[in-house]
Amino acid sequence: MAKPFMDENFLLETPTAQKLYHEFAAPQPIIDYHCHLPPEQIAQNKQFKNITEIWLGGDHYKWRFMRSSGVTEDFMTGNQPDEAKFRKFCEVLPMGVGNPLYHWSHLELQRYFGTKTLVSGATASELWTHCNSLIGKPELSARGLMTGSNVKAVCTTDDPVDDLANHKAIAADSFQVKVLPTFRPDKSFNIDRAGFQDYIRKLATVSGVAINSFSDVTRALDARLDYFAAHGCKVSDHAIDIAFFAEASETELSQILSRAMNNEPISREDADKYKTGIMLHLGRRYAQRGWAMQLHIGAQRNNSARQFRNLGPDTGFDSIADDLISAKIARFLDTLDGDDQLPKTILYNLNPIHNEVLATMIGNFQDGKVVGKMQFGSGWWFLDQKDGMTRQLTALSQLGNLGAFIGMLTDSRSFLSYTRHEYFRRILCNLIGGWVKNGEYPQDWAQLQKIVEGVCYKNAEAYFQF
Repeated sequence: MAKPFMDENFLLETPTAQKLYHEFAAPQPIIDYHCHLPPEQIAQNKQFKNITEIWLGGDHYKWRFMRSSGVTEDFMTGNQPDEAKFRKFCEVLPMGVGNPLYHWSHLELQRYFGTKTLVSGATASELWTHCNSLIGKPELSARGLMTGSNVKAVCTTDDPVDDLANHKAIAADSFQVKVLPTFRPDKSFNIDRAGFQDYIRKLATVSGVAINSFSDVTRALDARLDYFAAHGCKVSDHAIDIAFFAEASETELSQILSRAMNNEPISREDADKYKTGIMLHLGRRYAQRGWAMQLHIGAQRNNSARQFRNLGPDTGFDSIADDLISAKIARFLDTLDGDDQLPKTILYNLNPIHNEVLATMIGNFQDGKVVGKMQFGSGWWFLDQKDGMTRQLTALSQLGNLGAFIGMLTDSRSFLSYTRHEYFRRILCNLIGGWVKNGEYPQDWAQLQKIVEGVCYKNAEAYFQF
């Protein structure tokens, strides 16, 4: 007999898993320490005009699936009416058997719109009417969704040149959820990408530091670190698509910068030297400030040149890279550690073949001063699904310390994505519950409660100290 679809014990296969989730995991608040929510929407407490805007707008996960289902671009990023876009998604979602989108979409409808209606072409009209009858309620505004999801803190992703005006406005409102910036300086070190010269000029203007040498760049970044710290920032984030490490003298780095600013070609080796120089400087600064450093490793971005020209980045044309990462990541971490200047660090991999690589890498640099100082980050992007999360949790449990794990984040632009924390918590509790059932861990409820509550919330609270 088939189990009911996504009932209260969804993904919870044992009585132990059910108790762990319902009694210990579900009540925990959320610290969403890495997301891409637009701060201006929080500052304005945006009220969404319809279900399409909040459910499909900017969601490249859903766009990728729609394209694979034969839906043309005008129903995603084009000018089709919002209702038509919604209907198209409803029509094709039933094809998504096994895809986390099928679960996420129904979780979002259940938790935020109070409906268990299955998504399909036949139910599109009913869902459109029902969801839009609720969309104007305060609890479905940007802030309402955050407070209603029991969120205590979120960290947005912000460029060093940002004036953080929206964060100032949020703080001035005394909003009950902490909304803090994250320092994301990728454009300052991506010397081999278009727009680098313009960015450095803008960094000079915003920081008040004339940039003519490598040390000027680091002084400008230091000024922005001070500015971000003054607005509550305690976390940085870096997209390390291809791992790099190549040391160089400050003189050589200044020469590389000069060539780049003069639009001269930059070799891969020189680019790696410059990136390494910036990252080592920033890593030391993070350590001095007690910040956490996040490294997202292994994305292969903008694979369709045609669609990149048409639509720009972050529109669903990225995939998993297959480069080797271990040696270069180890050298980077070891260089910082050699001077006792390695900050709290979270390593995320996008290629699942690197699960064991990073689960063992973090053990090389734990120093006993901070619980779980080095973290193997939660399943990210393409691994943000049942199998990806299970494999990440399993690798960490077998090769590291699952009890010290700081848990889940949304990495999302959608205010409906807090259901991913629920999804993660159910998977976590089911995994641990299975170990208890099999006699691989004792049914010690006090210790199990400590582990589950820690991974879901308390470890992150202690780690970041927001």
